[in-house]
Amino acid sequence: MELQQLVDRIAAEVKPGGAVADYIPALARTDPHAFGLAVATLDGEVFRAGQHDRPFSIQSISKVFTLALALAENDDVWTRVGREPSGSPFNSLVQLETEQGVPRNPFINAGAVVVTDHLGLGASDRLLGFLRQESGNPAITIDPEVVKSELDHSDRNRALAHFMASYGNMRNPVDVVVHEYVRQCSIAMSCADLAKATLFLARHGVRNDGTRLLDVSGAKRVNAVMLTCGTYDAAGQFAYRVGLPGKSGVGGGIIAVVPGRCAICVWSPGLDARGNSVAGVDALDRFTTLTGWSVF
Repeated sequence: MELQQLVDRIAAEVKPGGAVADYIPALARTDPHAFGLAVATLDGEVFRAGQHDRPFSIQSISKVFTLALALAENDDVWTRVGREPSGSPFNSLVQLETEQGVPRNPFINAGAVVVTDHLGLGASDRLLGFLRQESGNPAITIDPEVVKSELDHSDRNRALAHFMASYGNMRNPVDVVVHEYVRQCSIAMSCADLAKATLFLARHGVRNDGTRLLDVSGAKRVNAVMLTCGTYDAAGQFAYRVGLPGKSGVGGGIIAVVPGRCAICVWSPGLDARGNSVAGVDALDRFTTLTGWSVF
């Protein structure tokens, strides 16, 4: 089956469900039944279905790209954040106390705040520039309504940051870092743009202009952490069903990587209890089942 036929079939078969992330008011108004899918291949083709060109809030998907940018500089970030699955909700405070202010991995909120702190001031603008270049879309922006909405409801993230600061694991002022973190989560992108921006991980670290962001080992490690930690505390279930490195966000998006073949982005705002898109996981399950493309 050709890829365009495949994505069309998946879009016709999946049934969006779940509930939107209503604890972020700007996301609460999103249609839970919306659905988009894009598959970007290494030869430059993009196969699309549904609302593939509709921008949505990327939220925690941003954490993959900030981690890659941090690792492109050096591996020092691993002295401040671990690489193990958390088994706890993405905004949990519990493990920070038992593990002395070192987050379990870079994809829970505490870990992502550390990575943003590691990148320093201007991290969100740097990320925005990277995503514009990799997607080829200079119109990608940060949604100011989502920024305000999240900042107005950021007590838990501030608490995480202050707790880590008490252990000496923050270098910049907490309010500055949380603002940068919220801005990066509030970037709005379409499925097609995100699939293209993720291709550097399918290319083993090579950007769309042919330059290298990460060496082969670095790209492998980002993909590995995506596989084990990328879907909150449901990473085992995601690996079981999908079998690919993936990263979800509470905006309803999920990116996934087939190394050496393609990058995928699916979006549907209805979430399960763990914060992952119901239709998104289903679509990726169908994709790997029908193509046989998996890391296993």
